[in-house]
Amino acid sequence: MGFPGAIIIKNHHHSQLYLKTVTLEDIPGHGRVHFICNSWVYPTHRYKYDRVFFSNKAYLPCQTPEPLRLYREEELINLRGNGKGELKEWDRVYDYDYYNDLGSPDKGEEYARPILGGTEEYPYPRRGRTGRRKTKHDPHSEQRLPLISLDIYVPRDERFGHLKFSDFLAYALKSLVQLPNGPTISKIRDHVPWEMLKELVRNDGERLLKFPTPDVIKVDKSAWRTDEEFAREMLAGVNPVIISRLQEFPPASKLDPKVYGNQNSSIRKELIEDNMDGLTIVQAIKSNKAVHIGSS
Repeated sequence: MGFPGAIIIKNHHHSQLYLKTVTLEDIPGHGRVHFICNSWVYPTHRYKYDRVFFSNKAYLPCQTPEPLRLYREEELINLRGNGKGELKEWDRVYDYDYYNDLGSPDKGEEYARPILGGTEEYPYPRRGRTGRRKTKHDPHSEQRLPLISLDIYVPRDERFGHLKFSDFLAYALKSLVQLPNGPTISKIRDHVPWEMLKELVRNDGERLLKFPTPDVIKVDKSAWRTDEEFAREMLAGVNPVIISRLQEFPPASKLDPKVYGNQNSSIRKELIEDNMDGLTIVQAIKSNKAVHIGSS
């Protein structure tokens, strides 16, 4: 039938899977055909349609091959959604909505807020549609989420991974707890799933709310010395060649000031010693403790 322009994938496993690529071998007249998918595929019973992946080739509407036309039209409908009902984790809807969740009219008239956007004069701003339920007292307003909530709809392919999401949540928790009138741990616990909170605040002899151990040293503490990790850091933008232990303070630059200007650090010891658990800069350097400072 010619060049395959799309494939239909059905996941018969009980859990989702991440489909990176699909390669079709020995296609008559074409040989190997490679599809780049990069998408999460949920079990078939989660979808009311087939998951279709198209070849990496763009067509104008008038040039779209006739066998693909129906599939492309259906894919657009699936991605836009019908604008009704709550969105689930496995949905793939990329749609916009107005800011209709600024108030909480169910708490009383004084908590109601006008909808931002959606008028002829002010059609913007717009936000991603979440599909949350409408409030009882105002069918045009959407219910708000608690201050800290993981129940936020984002298309599965756009969501952060578990570790990255944990990092963001940990930053938020630390910032809230450190506020003068911020919520206590007990109040935060009412809005954060217990398993996630337990991971962030577990006390294994370390300080509270410590960030998770990086994957690269989780199994092997010396893994950062490997050639593979060295190459990964270089490609990721970190230059491990210039990372070295602080030998003197304040750090002095060896660059020619006539060419590069003054590159010496202006950071003073009193700016960082408050966060060094009682150590002084000199003590930390002599005992080979890690002292991380940024350049000015």
